[in-house]
Amino acid sequence: MISVSIIEDDANVRAILHDWLAGAEGFRLVGEYSNTESAVARLRDAPPDVALVDINLPGQSGIECVRRLKAVVPDTQFLMLTMFEDGDHIFDALSAGASGYLLKRTPRDELLAAIREVRDGGSPMTSYIARKVVRWFQARPLAQAAEGDVLTAREREILRQLARGYAYKEIAHNLGIGIGTINTHVRRIYHKLHVSSRGEAVALFSDFKDEPRAPGLRDT
Repeated sequence: MISVSIIEDDANVRAILHDWLAGAEGFRLVGEYSNTESAVARLRDAPPDVALVDINLPGQSGIECVRRLKAVVPDTQFLMLTMFEDGDHIFDALSAGASGYLLKRTPRDELLAAIREVRDGGSPMTSYIARKVVRWFQARPLAQAAEGDVLTAREREILRQLARGYAYKEIAHNLGIGIGTINTHVRRIYHKLHVSSRGEAVALFSDFKDEPRAPGLRDT
């Protein structure tokens, strides 16, 4: 039996998914949630095999929901079920920890097959979404994609100053913000780029590599 939870704020959509799963052999519906907060509060105690997640949740988005839940229920697979087809939403969802991305117009049989696939280690996407992801990555080198679509303007500026070799205190002074805020931004930069040091982060940005560095480049 594949245990499934639904995280969807639209009561009509939730009801349809409920009926589809309740009447399908081999599936067990274990939870229904209308927002990120209730899902995070409950799923950590009884994680499902697969969670169907809407992006446009009230309050914290479905993308943030996946990011938070992935940290506490790493074995759960997250399958986005949404109306959004643009590259930004797709990339952000996958970066947050989603393993698949389907549109809400996906037929019942295809959705059930996708749940089985994601539980078995696959990454189901409609052919349209998959082609969009491929084109999106082909159109941009990794460095450009990371700088333009993952990092905020503030994070890019902090990374630029890290590349020049400034210490955290110097960056805080240059930008007029607290060192604690710098620490938070740096943690987010490392998380978004899947790196663990200043050198690894800077290496992803070719336009930063040739910038003049201050003496004593260091990771703190």
